[in-house]
Amino acid sequence: MGGRYGGGPYPCAVATKTRDILRQDLPDQLRRDVRMLGAMLGDGLVEYGGRELLDDVERLRHAVIAARRGEIDGSEVAKLVDGWTLERAGLVARAFTVYFHLVNLAEEHHRMRTLRERDVRDETVPGSVAAAVAEIRGANGGEWLAEAVEELEFHPVFTAHPTEARRRAVVTSIQRISDLLGRLDASPGAGEADELRRRLREEIDLLWRTALRRHTQLDPLDEVRTAMAAFDETIFRVVPEIYRTLDAALDPEGTGTRPPRARAYVRLGSWIGGDRDGNPYVTARVTRDAVMIQAEHVLRALEAVCARIGRELTVHASTTPPSPALRNALAAARTAQPALIGEIATRSPDEPHRQFLLYAAARIAATRERNADLAYSSPGELLDDLLMVRDSLAAAGAVRLAYGRVQNLIWQVETFGFHLAELEIRQHSEVHEKALAEVRAQGALSEMSEEVVETLRVVAWIQRRFGVEACRRYIVSFTRSADDVAAVHELAASLGEHAPVLDVIPLFETGEDLERAPSVLDGMLEIPAVQRRLADTGRRMEVMLGYSDSAKQLGPAAATLRLYDTQQALTAWAARNDVKLTLFHGRGGSLGRGGGPAGRAILAQAPGSVARGFKVTEQGEVIFARYGHPRIARRHVEQVTHAVLLASTDAVQERAREAAARFRPLADTIGEAARAAFRALIETEGFASWFARVSPLEEISDLRIGSRPARRKAARGLEDLRAIPWVFAWTQTRVNLPGWYGLGSGLAAVAGSAHDVGELREAYESWPLFASLLDNAEMSLAKTDRDIAERYLALGGRPELTETVLAEYDRTRTLVLAVTGHERLLENRKVLSRAVELRNPYVDALSHLQLRALAALRSGKVDDSERAHLDDLLLLSVNGVAAGLQNTG
Repeated sequence: MGGRYGGGPYPCAVATKTRDILRQDLPDQLRRDVRMLGAMLGDGLVEYGGRELLDDVERLRHAVIAARRGEIDGSEVAKLVDGWTLERAGLVARAFTVYFHLVNLAEEHHRMRTLRERDVRDETVPGSVAAAVAEIRGANGGEWLAEAVEELEFHPVFTAHPTEARRRAVVTSIQRISDLLGRLDASPGAGEADELRRRLREEIDLLWRTALRRHTQLDPLDEVRTAMAAFDETIFRVVPEIYRTLDAALDPEGTGTRPPRARAYVRLGSWIGGDRDGNPYVTARVTRDAVMIQAEHVLRALEAVCARIGRELTVHASTTPPSPALRNALAAARTAQPALIGEIATRSPDEPHRQFLLYAAARIAATRERNADLAYSSPGELLDDLLMVRDSLAAAGAVRLAYGRVQNLIWQVETFGFHLAELEIRQHSEVHEKALAEVRAQGALSEMSEEVVETLRVVAWIQRRFGVEACRRYIVSFTRSADDVAAVHELAASLGEHAPVLDVIPLFETGEDLERAPSVLDGMLEIPAVQRRLADTGRRMEVMLGYSDSAKQLGPAAATLRLYDTQQALTAWAARNDVKLTLFHGRGGSLGRGGGPAGRAILAQAPGSVARGFKVTEQGEVIFARYGHPRIARRHVEQVTHAVLLASTDAVQERAREAAARFRPLADTIGEAARAAFRALIETEGFASWFARVSPLEEISDLRIGSRPARRKAARGLEDLRAIPWVFAWTQTRVNLPGWYGLGSGLAAVAGSAHDVGELREAYESWPLFASLLDNAEMSLAKTDRDIAERYLALGGRPELTETVLAEYDRTRTLVLAVTGHERLLENRKVLSRAVELRNPYVDALSHLQLRALAALRSGKVDDSERAHLDDLLLLSVNGVAAGLQNTG
């Protein structure tokens, strides 16, 4: 920060670059941005706390760099940190945290810049929709491609899982800085550039002075409104652009002048306001309010676009005569709403297309305002009107107007309807069991059971208001048998004629539940309500697979293989029973919860399980990382589309099938040994209390990053701990254990000779599942710091556990490098490697500050006043480490 902090590609870049990455220089534009933002922050620190504050930040920065280079011991860094007052330590932690927010912004900005430059060069980018279309057309032919596009579906489901550690105020402040950086990047004149730099300094100063963590608890509707920002600012606008990209890839010459060949294939879902599993704050009233908030946002968006197109569509009747259908529709509107149509016609004489679209915009507004005389009864009615306008324009020869902006609006209505995202309900199977027993007894219902029944009433109300598609999926977490699904259907049926239409979806989360999934589905086929839904939907069924709890129970390697086996078994079950099965992947944002690059994950699924469609949860920080900016959102959806299309081809599936058959015995040996190692660790007597002592597990709840409690029950065991705080706490300790632990033991079980290592390398090169497993572990290992991790683990007073964890780390790192053939971690991923390597020293600084606070708190020798300051330092450092590693839970 300041002059020295901003003096290199990253602060003190030469010192932090290892010999292995010395050649990996930063792009000039990214170097410039990081230097400028760091210097502005440094100047702000001097203005706020004097030169002494910046000097303290610099001393810590130099110390952690020297420790990384082996020039000093970590204890000397700890001595420096311990010498500060808690107030000073807090300011230094804030400085590094704000710096990480600025570096993250600069890197994100550079990603957008790179994507923009590719667009300008009109490249066919690997992983794009155009690349997938070209490859499939060449290999499978146009008929197969057309069929695949017709069935294509991407169904991201936003959840309120608390993995976004930043306050909304911080996020919006960063967005303002990003906007200014973008304008500065556009080569303005000297005077404008000076003003933009002045405003950047102002915004950075504002960010520095803003509280970086929440001091009030979020409620579920806060979470709904936060997610709406991604819709308002990005998703609504990006979706038609993505469809246009696909349409252009299918027919580059004709797009925009003919009926589209691409259909609306993105279907947005949401658990925010609907997921009540273990969250007492999500009530039936919250669910109703959540849908109304969503409807408000989408109806306002549709109204604005429809009105804008209407105002711009100034084609005259003499040049573009309306179709008979449009003339009749305008006449009917004049009869029903003479004053409104008269006013519109006065402003738009002899412009019938414009008149009708302005009338449609007024009807959308009336729908939002619940004016029954003018409102649309359904999105289908609006869609019919827009199609009529489009066809009228096309019939009059105005094909560019018909298939341009009007078509984009049609796609938006088809995608979002009047409800924006289908709200899904989730509740624990035990809750339904208790509620059903009370309903059957026909007595007074407990508060919890009454809430279950009231939720079903609200689902029925939502369906009457917005249509069945707005809310029909009901997910049963911890499904153990078909009885858990039948219970929800029976509870719904108890409402008689007011019962909602439901697709009850079993969620299999534990290792045991995943194994018995096919037998549970056999039982579901015997349920009359399920049989009726299969008949109504063309034998469509959905099953959800939980990644988080299976990984927490089995470890990453064994859970990956168990999930793969379950996908294979369910795909075979669906074929035997003539069921069109959708697998819903409950993947978290972190690697320990099923996270990682979406495209690679899709290609690693079991053959046949990606049937031209992919449904997945998008959680917390991932929502804004993937959908926070239009270009990045577009790139993400294109990558998913590319992977779904390719994963559905026979060639890709056959290669995966052959590799799985060849290497599965090897994988089984790895999985069993990995599971045994993981279970041996977490089943060690006293492990749960040791974990709570060596990590900020219990303090994380004070970050108030979500409305949901960290545990399902009041019990303190690992089994009731949610997967998010489990992963988040390990991330903070720099151990990252959920992303790799056990894999080393698994690999060691088969890597007894050079021949065995060679076979493992063949598996890595040939089998996407195995490659994904090792690549994800490699990423987690790269974010692990052994020396600092050892300092955290020492807080537990169990040296044998520390030795066990570190020995498994050494084993895993050595064998992952041996199998991948890499000399260092992430050797083949230049951008990610650079980001991790250059961040690590500055994350070290925050870790040392956190260790000071954690060690003092664990000592039990602090008074209440000192405890409050230590808590503040700890939580501020937690926020900073999350920003530095770009990962929470």
